[in-house]
Amino acid sequence: MPGDVSQPFYEQFRGSFYGLLRWQELEDFWRILKRSADNGWYVYALGEAPPHQTLTRDQFIRFIDEVDVLLHREHTEAYCGIVYVDNKTEPAFIKVYDPNNLGVVCGSSAHPPLPAWVISRCQPVDLPSVLQTRSRRRWWQKLWA
Repeated sequence: MPGDVSQPFYEQFRGSFYGLLRWQELEDFWRILKRSADNGWYVYALGEAPPHQTLTRDQFIRFIDEVDVLLHREHTEAYCGIVYVDNKTEPAFIKVYDPNNLGVVCGSSAHPPLPAWVISRCQPVDLPSVLQTRSRRRWWQKLWA
């Protein structure tokens, strides 16, 4: 990874995470996350420039709602398993994987895929990533238009 790997964002990114394996777990988690919508969250879409500002409450809730729709529509499995959190009840760092670029998300691969989106209280720094597909880039840009 580029830059200083001792930065708080990198340290959190490389920390321990818990998978939300069931869809109901994800629904419960979104409710917890929405209750903290006013508490300064960054949303980083890998492949875009890291954000320098946190989202407003309305922007944050909109992102959660829209990414939830996307995940349900494009990850048609009976299980979730594509959202990972540092803490299920008091989260500070969340990784959301693109259902169309999963590879081996659990990390047992030598080169597990990077998440598509990182939700963090810590200001993100640039992470190397594969290029976003045009459809993902349009989705991201439409979200903020």
